[in-house]
Amino acid sequence: MHLRPSSMDMDMARPSCTVATRIHDFIHMSEGASNAYLLTTDEGNVLINTGLAIEAPIHKDRFEQVSQAPLRYILITQGHVDHIGGVGLFREPATEVIAQRNIEGCMADDERIMGFRLRRNLRFFPEILERMLSAEGQAMLAAGATQAPKVEPTLRIDRYHSFRCGERYFELFSAPGGETVDTLLVWLPEERILFTGNALGPLFPHMPNFYTIRGDRLRFALPYLEVCERILELRPRMMITGHFDPVEGEELIHSEVSRLRDAVRYIHDATVKGMNEGRDAFALMKEIRLPEELQVGEAYGTVPWAVRAIWEGYGGWFQFLSTTELYAVPPAQVYPEVAALAGADSLADRAGQLLAADRPLEAIHLCEMTLAAEAGHTRALEVYRQAHARLLEQSDPGNRWQQYWLRPEAERVADRARDDASKDE
Repeated sequence: MHLRPSSMDMDMARPSCTVATRIHDFIHMSEGASNAYLLTTDEGNVLINTGLAIEAPIHKDRFEQVSQAPLRYILITQGHVDHIGGVGLFREPATEVIAQRNIEGCMADDERIMGFRLRRNLRFFPEILERMLSAEGQAMLAAGATQAPKVEPTLRIDRYHSFRCGERYFELFSAPGGETVDTLLVWLPEERILFTGNALGPLFPHMPNFYTIRGDRLRFALPYLEVCERILELRPRMMITGHFDPVEGEELIHSEVSRLRDAVRYIHDATVKGMNEGRDAFALMKEIRLPEELQVGEAYGTVPWAVRAIWEGYGGWFQFLSTTELYAVPPAQVYPEVAALAGADSLADRAGQLLAADRPLEAIHLCEMTLAAEAGHTRALEVYRQAHARLLEQSDPGNRWQQYWLRPEAERVADRARDDASKDE
């Protein structure tokens, strides 16, 4: 399997790196939260994606060192903020901005739940948000003050569009089965170069997130498989994704996309089979595993997360497990009652025994019951911390979602306990 950097290696564009990377005779890459790409032609330039708003001045400076020819086109592979943030800064009066027709819906979602997203993103992308709030970040944002958070394309395509800019011929394919409902593939047929953005996920070849725990719409496996098929039909010699270096070699690309397609299909079919047999999502999350020949990376999404997303994508959130699923009383509401009956010390001791038996998740459940009754319970806090450390040891060190959830979680609960204790004094 082709190895690539992990999701922990994703980072913003940094002023310390002042030059773009030449990845082809006429293609330059500026790395960032999502990469931006400048394609030069004898009739002007084409830009694919523009990075976050805070990164746009860096991308622009790097590309101006490559070429100061007029910017003829901006092509948007999806409407997430790390792809469109710099459109306003780059756009010139004659620039044509092309996006998939559903981009307005994608941007509207981002705006509609912005507060929800920001709170969650602070957990998973702290380095980016902290920099945006820094003095340096504010200065960079001011430098790009003409940027607009919303993009007004000059052309919205439904399925297919082609154009020529100078000696380069471009084909654009709608691929709404990717990470967003407005995913666009950019294909240069004469050079056999394909820009996929995050159509296959931000990390390739890794299991995609059909549901991302930072919060987003469910994504569906069958349309994703259609995107894989489209890429396989094109047979690119170079595939340029939203992150990290290009993937080169027709056979390598075909092999990796095929395995990713077959892995997703296997998980989808096994999940649907289990649903039809009456199995709940949690049982299938435990049971379904990829066979050795279909192993793909799990440094972004994981197999259990894909199983649950597929289950809920078809079946929704009611799993027929309990009447309480239908009502606004979560299980945690009775945790203090359980602790009162069993005794907080007894629950914490049992949690420790479960952890010793390498059952950290069951231990966490009992710790949460204990802490619901006594927020500062010393033993429960320690077992809770140790259980998260155990899960961290067992998780993929390259999976951002696992790492940034598990690392601070025990400390977060301990901080809350200290705050509660100080209020009682």
